[in-house]
Amino acid sequence: MKPSASYPKLATLVLATSAVVMLSGCGAMLAQNPSSSFTPVNAVAAEPESRLLLKGADVVAYFTQGQYVQGSPEFRSQHQGVDFRFASAEHKALFDQNPAQYLPQYGGYCANGIVYGIPWGGDADTWKMIDGKLYIFGGKASQEAFELDTAANIALAQRYWDGEVKGSNSFIQRGKRLVFKVPHYQSGEQLAQAVAAAKATGAAPTKP
Repeated sequence: MKPSASYPKLATLVLATSAVVMLSGCGAMLAQNPSSSFTPVNAVAAEPESRLLLKGADVVAYFTQGQYVQGSPEFRSQHQGVDFRFASAEHKALFDQNPAQYLPQYGGYCANGIVYGIPWGGDADTWKMIDGKLYIFGGKASQEAFELDTAANIALAQRYWDGEVKGSNSFIQRGKRLVFKVPHYQSGEQLAQAVAAAKATGAAPTKP
């Protein structure tokens, strides 16, 4: 009997996942994977919090001030096992009244990564409000790639988030989709070329 053709890819998946875990450490795995419905999340361990979302960015400020603001350890809340910081007592109070209203989409991971089923990256200072929802990106290049077709990319990201990322282990999911890529996968280089081509033709970012 011939060995399955999928064995090499499975072996690569195991190695890739192991490498990601070793490079990131157990602390990162624990921080990103709380045992609640709000998982996985773009969080880090930072004293005194064990799962600090977006490295302490004030999630309420995006909605009330229209800007990225770093929160303070003085004003803290926890929601579904995830820690949050705020710039003021007022923002903490608003969050405590209705946490779901202020949560970033896709656990705060780069929205463009979730388009490919990959929960990875996400910089608090690179963001966009779309239809009253907060989307985080892993840098300007990722945001520009996402905006090549905002509506289609939101649909894809929501499909992969609901279908396989939400509730998964971020490290296992990441390793899986770095090996078994989605049908529409494009490399960073390909996306950069597409963005450059759109800019060359004067094409504006699409709206949802």
